[in-house]
Amino acid sequence: MARTRRSLRRWGAAGLATVIAAVIPVTVAASNAQAIEQDGKYILKVGVLQPVDNLNPFKGITAAAYEAWALMYDTLTGYGKDFSAEPRLAESWEESEDGLTWTYNLVEGVNFSDGEPLTADDVVYTFNRIIEGESNEQTNYGSYVKNMESVKAIDDATVEFTLTEPTPIMTKLAVPILPEHIWSELDADELRDYTNSPDSDPPGGVGSGPFVLDEAVKGQYWTFTANPDYWGGAPKIDGVEYRVYRDANGMVTALNNGEIDFADDIDANLFSTLEGKDNIATNAAEYYGWSYITFNGGAQLTDGTPIGTGHPSLEDPIVREAINWAVDKQALINTNLEGYGSQGSSFMPPIYADQHYEPEDPIGYDVELANQMLDDAGYAKGPDGIRTMPDGSNPLDFELFSRQESKTSQTTIELLQGWLKEIGIESSAETVSEGRLYAIAGEGTFDMYEWGWVTEPDPDYQASTFTCDQFSYETKGGQIYGGLNDSFYCDPEYDELYAQQAVETDPAARTEIVKELQQMVYEANAYIIPYYYDYLQAWRTDRFTGFEHQPEPDGAVLFQYGTFSYLNVEPVTDASGGDSDSSSNTALIVGGVAAAAVLAGVVVFLISRGRRSGEADME
Repeated sequence: MARTRRSLRRWGAAGLATVIAAVIPVTVAASNAQAIEQDGKYILKVGVLQPVDNLNPFKGITAAAYEAWALMYDTLTGYGKDFSAEPRLAESWEESEDGLTWTYNLVEGVNFSDGEPLTADDVVYTFNRIIEGESNEQTNYGSYVKNMESVKAIDDATVEFTLTEPTPIMTKLAVPILPEHIWSELDADELRDYTNSPDSDPPGGVGSGPFVLDEAVKGQYWTFTANPDYWGGAPKIDGVEYRVYRDANGMVTALNNGEIDFADDIDANLFSTLEGKDNIATNAAEYYGWSYITFNGGAQLTDGTPIGTGHPSLEDPIVREAINWAVDKQALINTNLEGYGSQGSSFMPPIYADQHYEPEDPIGYDVELANQMLDDAGYAKGPDGIRTMPDGSNPLDFELFSRQESKTSQTTIELLQGWLKEIGIESSAETVSEGRLYAIAGEGTFDMYEWGWVTEPDPDYQASTFTCDQFSYETKGGQIYGGLNDSFYCDPEYDELYAQQAVETDPAARTEIVKELQQMVYEANAYIIPYYYDYLQAWRTDRFTGFEHQPEPDGAVLFQYGTFSYLNVEPVTDASGGDSDSSSNTALIVGGVAAAAVLAGVVVFLISRGRRSGEADME
C-alpha cells in the first residue's frame, strides 16, 4: 500500500479546545443544525494529517492517496475483513489446470462516473498499460503484472489473462481499473504531469467506485459525492470530505467541537484525552503500518550508474548494523507512541502472523557493542571524537532528513542525532515535505531519513520494494525519478528468491520463502524498523454509526483494504439511534434546543474539500 506517517505533538491546545467545546456547545449545535437545514446532506467529514500527494494512481504514494483511489476506483479482486481474497469487479474467475490461464467474469452493467460503460476493454487497457509501460507506469503496480504474458477481452464481460508461470497473486489484483477513453489520451510523458483532478485535461477523477471526486484543493481538502448508481449498492451517506490539518492538536480540537466527524491517525498523547468522552468512540487497532529509518546503501540507477551523495561508509553492512545497535527502539516507542505499538523487526508486521518473520536473536540497544564494532572495522575516532573511513579520510558526517508532516519523524531524527554522536558519527538534520523527501530519495542525495510503510496482506508488493529493479531510473530527458527501493539494497540472491515466491502456489512453501526474504533484509540492515504502531482513530457517535472493523473485532475502521465503513456508515437520527446512549447527547442541549434537532445536526456545508511523490507534482 502506502507510505504513511504518525506525529507526536503536545496536548496543550487539545486540552484548551476541550474546555472551549464544553463551554460553548450551543454555538456548535446551532451551526450544525443550520447547515443541514440548508444543505440537507449527510457528509462524513474526516480529519487527516497527511494530504493526498497525487490523485493519479501511477504517481501517488501516500496512504491518503490510496484511500482516495479506493473511493474512486474498483479493482478486479479485493480483500475481505479477514484479508482473504474476495470478488470485486470480477464476480467470479476460473483457473486453468496448468495455472497459466485465468478467466475473470465481470459484473455486468457497471458504468464509470461519466456514464460510459466499464467493459473488459477497460480492464485489458489498464493491465496492458502497466505491462507495456515505461518505468513511471510500472512503479506502483509492476509487481502485479511481472508474470503476465498477455491480457485480452473474450467479450464485454470476460477477460482472459495468460501467464508465463503460475502465480499466487491472481486473486489479489489490487490495481485500479481505469477508463480507457480517458487515460488513452495520455502518453507516458504526459502521464507524469497528469494530476487526475476534475480540472485536468482530459477531465480526471472518472471511476466506477462508490464515490465520485468532486473537488480537490492541494493540502487543504478533498471532497467526494456518493455514487447513487454504484453497482455494489449506493452508500448510505451523501459524501465524504477529507480535511487536512497541520497538526494533531487542531484535528482533535475540531473533533471535540463537532467540526469533523472522524479523526484519523491521532497522536498517542491526544488519543488518551478522548478515551471515555461522551459522544466519542476511540479505536486503538493493531495495524499493518510501521516506521523505518533507511540508509543510503549506495544509490544508483537501475542500469548501475552511481548517483547521489551518500556517505561511502553506509555501503558497509557493519556500519549499518552498528548504527542499528545504537538506536534505542524502546525509547522511540515510549516517546512517539506512549506504548501504543511494539518493537519492529521485519517488513511483514505481526498482524499477518503467518507471514511475519521474527529474528531469534534481535538487534537490541547496546552502544558499547556498536562502538566496538566500528573500532574493530577500522573506523577510528579522530581528536574531535568523530570517526573517519578506515583509510583516515572522509569523516563520518551524515545528512539526515525528517518529514515536516510528522512530528514523530522529527523526534526520531532528533534522537538519532544523539545516538549517532554516542558512537562517533556527526550529523546534520533537515526537515522537508514528504514530496521533497521522495525526490531526495530518488536522487540519492541523503544519508539517512525516517519514513513508514503500510504493508498489504499479500507479501509480494512489500517484498518487491527491496529488489534491484526498484532502484531509481532516468527519463529520456535526463530527469531522475525514485523507485520504491530507497535503501538501495541489492542482492541477486534476494531477487532470485523474490522471483521464486512470486510463482510459488503452495502457501506453506511460499511463506517459508517470504520469511527468508525478510531475514535477508533484516540481517543486511537495509532498514532499521523501530516499531509497528497501533492505529489510533476516533469518531463522533452522535453523528454517524455503522463503522466496520478490518479485521474484526477491533481493526481499523477507515484506511482499510477496502471500503467497508464507507459503504455501511450512516447518519445518526432519532430513528437510527447511535453508538452512545441518549443521556450523553443531552450535553449539547442548551436553552430548550430539542434532542432531535441536535442529532439532526450531523452535517456542515460540503466545502468546495510514509508511497511518496515529488512536491511539484502534488495535487
